[in-house]
Amino acid sequence: MHKMKLSSKIYSALIFIFLFAPIVVLLVFSFNASKSLSVMSGFSLQWYRELFNDRNTLEAVRNTVLLALSATAISTVMGTAAALGIDRLRSRWYRRMMNTVTDIPMTNPDIITGISLMLMFVFVGRLFGAATSLSFWTMLIAHVTFCVPYVILQVLPKLQQMDKSLPEAAMDLGCTPIRAFFKVELPEMLPGIVTGAIMAFTLSLDDFVISYFTSGNGFETLPIRIYSMTKKTVTPKMYALATIIFFITMTLLIISNIIDTENSRELREMRKNRKHSTGQAQRKNETHSQSKHSGSWKKVPVMLLAVIIVVGGVYLGTKKTPLVLNVYNWGEYISDGTEGSLDTIAAFEDWFEETYHQPITVNYSTYTSNEDMYNKISGGAVSYDVIIPSDYMIARMTEENLLLPLDFENIPNYQYIDDTFKGLYYDPQNQYTVPYTYGIVGIIYDANVVDKADTGSWDLMWNDKYAGSILQYNNSRDAFGTAMYKLGINVNTTDTAQWDLAADELIRQRPIVKSYVMDEIYNMMESGEAAIGSYYAGDYFTMVDAQASDVDLQFYYPERTNFYVDAMCIPACTQNKELAEIFINYMLSEEPAVANAEQTYYASPNSLVYNNPDYQADMGPEAMEILYPQLDNFSESYNQFAYRNMDAEMLDRLNTLWEQVKIS
Repeated sequence: MHKMKLSSKIYSALIFIFLFAPIVVLLVFSFNASKSLSVMSGFSLQWYRELFNDRNTLEAVRNTVLLALSATAISTVMGTAAALGIDRLRSRWYRRMMNTVTDIPMTNPDIITGISLMLMFVFVGRLFGAATSLSFWTMLIAHVTFCVPYVILQVLPKLQQMDKSLPEAAMDLGCTPIRAFFKVELPEMLPGIVTGAIMAFTLSLDDFVISYFTSGNGFETLPIRIYSMTKKTVTPKMYALATIIFFITMTLLIISNIIDTENSRELREMRKNRKHSTGQAQRKNETHSQSKHSGSWKKVPVMLLAVIIVVGGVYLGTKKTPLVLNVYNWGEYISDGTEGSLDTIAAFEDWFEETYHQPITVNYSTYTSNEDMYNKISGGAVSYDVIIPSDYMIARMTEENLLLPLDFENIPNYQYIDDTFKGLYYDPQNQYTVPYTYGIVGIIYDANVVDKADTGSWDLMWNDKYAGSILQYNNSRDAFGTAMYKLGINVNTTDTAQWDLAADELIRQRPIVKSYVMDEIYNMMESGEAAIGSYYAGDYFTMVDAQASDVDLQFYYPERTNFYVDAMCIPACTQNKELAEIFINYMLSEEPAVANAEQTYYASPNSLVYNNPDYQADMGPEAMEILYPQLDNFSESYNQFAYRNMDAEMLDRLNTLWEQVKIS
């Protein structure tokens, strides 16, 4: 018996360690003095200060809470009414059918629910000629849709457990049916209602998949913002936010347990009193006890409503401005005010109001891939005024008439864009784009592990000496690019035999690859878990800033490698083209352009940036040498090595080969 007790304690301890170890790590690293998410460098509160200075994150938190409270209030009322209706159905078959129908949203995969809701909203929006189909209201409807079944699931058992004679007893004592409901039935249901409301609030607060498919411009929730940050890496200030949320949740759970303990005590007293009561007197006493029992719960709906009114008032009060500009950009691709940098969006709003004497709100949203952005724009679900896609996607969108020609009279700062970046293949006539950043792919390696003599080419990533320390792209186009550059194959070839050769080269590399990664490369290279990986030059400096003390990250360009350009464009769905051009022109002015380049670490084609002495000093000679190689040869190298858009047949072929590489 003693051994069994000891085993059960050990088992319970292991379960708790498994559940709470990740949370403990999160709490500890929220106080880390450095950016590293893997090496503790000392105690600091800087990430909490960064968090409360991050306007975009705080707005995402506010949006998330507003959405969750609104969805909770609506779904709680609807779910309670639905539970009452189901409980009072006379047909057992019909009741079972309704229970099955309400279970479907809970068992249906979130991605199916999200896509189907998005298609419905787009269809209805087009039917009524709306400029944009997705907004806060579509997200609210979506959240209510998946929250209602959970409320029903909590309330219905309470109704089924309730003594059906209690409402009749109340009416026998003189109550009207409505009064009997509020005095007798509602108190009996309240624990289930509150539990359902808490569950709905939690589900809404945490939802990502459905929100991602039904979100519109200008309303970004916290899960979507965190996801968009994974283009680079989730910063420790998100750990700080998670720590705050954890302790708030823990406090609410403690309060809830205290209330539950009090209610249990009252219920025991009520049952004890039942033994001394009979007949109608028993029912009268029980009715009175139930009303007393509900006292501790009555404040909950009132408090919830008050919070919704306050948060909703704050949200609506801050959104009422005559002009609105919708900007859609990569995550972590602009100076946002963190670490004392310029908050570009806030600075533009202030500059615009000072210059044009009219307030403006910029709804700044982010995406994680060109394909995500393309699907939103081409589907007509949302309307944006400025987007910043990559070169091959620009070519595709131009062919499909998804971009508008620019009026460069409204963009006089275009003169500062270096001529090297004009007339490139994706926009040969310079009609649709203004270059924002550019970059070159290279190889990052740990000099403490890798011999200098082994560097200089793509061969390093196929070197058996470093088996188990090499990271390869978890992306078909980039992974094949490394093999094709190594073999001297044109990365845009349509010769299937050439693609087969590249696939064979990747299969040959597979045994020595530690992992196929994208954003995971940051933590793995910074901590020394891996020693070799191919990535973008700008991101190399982000890793250097956060590397552990025993890691020495270095970088070089192979002879043949990928060149890319991201550019500002105006989509055909814009609602204010002239305002979008004013924003683009502002982004080319010196202060925001320099701030954006310093914050993102990507090279800028703007001469006001790379000729700025302060920028050169801040970046340092090593960064300037890596980020800004000889521009004279850029256009020639770019046209030779940049990725071009591929037709559907070649994309299918590429995906098939990639699957063969991954499962070989």
